[in-house]
Amino acid sequence: MSRMNKAGLAVLGLLSVVDLFTPLMTDGEHPPMEIAIGATVVGLISLVLTGYAWRGLRWPLAPLITLRIVSALLAVPAFFVSDVPAPAVVGAGVGVAATVFGVVAVLLPSRELAGVR
Repeated sequence: MSRMNKAGLAVLGLLSVVDLFTPLMTDGEHPPMEIAIGATVVGLISLVLTGYAWRGLRWPLAPLITLRIVSALLAVPAFFVSDVPAPAVVGAGVGVAATVFGVVAVLLPSRELAGVR
């Protein structure tokens, strides 16, 4: 696993930890409590998958990437719903951008694999 792959996993793991605290950061409306609890579940599962992937296992990558993309998509309504506080919109933007970086970094081929071809 390359340093870039590890950096991507670290970002996805950090996003997973942030998801765990979403119910503590909501006012009940932004995001709604149902979305906050869903984000917590996604974060917990993602964190477990990140741990397995960090150990070098490849099977957790597809479900991890899927869950992180779902988490980012849960944040997209913040850009379109009225009355969302500006800090929540900024947080959603940072989360989506970090998700894109983490997914791309995890998917980049490692040098070891590229040299074998």
